[in-house]
Amino acid sequence: MTLTAGDQPPLPAPGPAGQKVSNTYISLIVAAQFGVFVAFITPLAISLAIRVGELAPGREEYLGYITGSGALAVMVTAPFLGVLSDRTRTRLGRRRPWMIGGTVLGLISLVVMALAPSVLVLGFGWILAQLGWGQVLGNLLNSTADRLPEEQRGKVAGLGGFAQQIGPVFGVVLAGGLAGQNLLLFLVPGLIGAVLVAIFVIVVGERDSRGLELGDRLTLKTLGAKFLYDPRVHPDYSWNWLGRFLFYFGLALNTTFTAFFFAARLGVTVEEVAGLIAALGGAGVLATAAGAIGGGFLSDRLHRRRPFVLASGVVFGLGAVLMAVAPSTPLLFAGSLICSLGIGGFAAVDQALLLDVLPERDTDAGRFLAITGFATSIPQAAGPFVAPIFLAIGTGDGEKNYTLLYVVAAVCTVLGGLVVLRIKSVK
Repeated sequence: MTLTAGDQPPLPAPGPAGQKVSNTYISLIVAAQFGVFVAFITPLAISLAIRVGELAPGREEYLGYITGSGALAVMVTAPFLGVLSDRTRTRLGRRRPWMIGGTVLGLISLVVMALAPSVLVLGFGWILAQLGWGQVLGNLLNSTADRLPEEQRGKVAGLGGFAQQIGPVFGVVLAGGLAGQNLLLFLVPGLIGAVLVAIFVIVVGERDSRGLELGDRLTLKTLGAKFLYDPRVHPDYSWNWLGRFLFYFGLALNTTFTAFFFAARLGVTVEEVAGLIAALGGAGVLATAAGAIGGGFLSDRLHRRRPFVLASGVVFGLGAVLMAVAPSTPLLFAGSLICSLGIGGFAAVDQALLLDVLPERDTDAGRFLAITGFATSIPQAAGPFVAPIFLAIGTGDGEKNYTLLYVVAAVCTVLGGLVVLRIKSVK
């Protein structure tokens, strides 16, 4: 039922007293997230590489320039768009207009990339895709901040983590059957995403937001200030941000040079380890999904977040150390799977913990969720530049110190788990 502006009560803050959402809501939001990852990650995983190979043969570095430009565009615009989502006042509510607009822009971007006559246009299309599908995903997360009570946040975050792992795999398998048909290669995954998002938007209602107070007047100055906040006012949110930053920095150190690390340890070329890494990636998806679902559901059942976040950081650290010192291939693979288990657990439970400590949820949820995005995007950008420093320490004759790199990665993830123990408002 849609309320008129005059009948509109204030949006309730999700929390211990919040009303549980239905299984229908949970199923549809997880399905919508799955659709976004199919539409959005498939180009990143395979379709973009195919198009770069067609438009600029032998210039693989262009793929890095394109993906880096898209990530930079999102990092710069996300807080602004999050603020605008919070302040949207329409009959459809705050979040649904952005999901609709993002889906339309996302589909347009896929057509642009499929038909791009040059690498420059291809890069422009990818930036549009990042902005479009990124807004859909961001406002799905905003919806969970608006609606989920504490006792369901871990469950939904775990199932969302599962969707995040399975979506790209489904998309890559789908794309494999469409190779050589550029328009279908991009559009079919996009249409799957659009349909699942549309079902969520149509079935899951949202309150008319036209009667909500806007708060301070938005100007260029106040909009720029939305990038910042006072950590002393929101200490628990700040500890969560720092813990996430440390964990994902360790993850970036661990994953950036995976192919080169495996080649060095196994004594083969990078090309020869591609098949092994692909097989390990498939098993890693299952391990990550197990960590996400198991950690999310248990954290809800036991009403504990911090121990699970700490355990996930320690598990990842143990896996990274095992990889660093592994004397055999089976132990190397075991370490990688242990890391995947830790990644899944951290991603799910830390997301639930974030919703528990999110400041100003009623008015600024989109803004603070966008600021949290920096805790992930900065490590992803900085990690590849910092890693070579550790690789060069104490080595000679062209050898790389992968042992030190992976130990440092382990230290970062454990510190990320320890930092959240400083949070006081959540167990």
